[in-house]
Amino acid sequence: MTRRDKLVRQIMDAPRGVRFDDACRMARLLGFQHEAGQGSHRVFKRQGEAMQLNFQNRGGYIPPYQARQLVVMIEKYGRAL
Repeated sequence: MTRRDKLVRQIMDAPRGVRFDDACRMARLLGFQHEAGQGSHRVFKRQGEAMQLNFQNRGGYIPPYQARQLVVMIEKYGRAL
């Protein structure tokens, strides 16, 4: 199992405990590009996708609702990984 596979599995299995850095890494792997934000906020967009991913760093983790949005995008674009 590759690191990428482990990251996907970790996010899918425990969306309440997704680290901020892992969420940003996963967004890039899914084809999203960092568009805005610095410090504790990051916004990622993907061409042709209406939904953007917005991550807030709260003690090293992202809020659960943002993790659920990331899971939706993994389900949608994860097969290309």
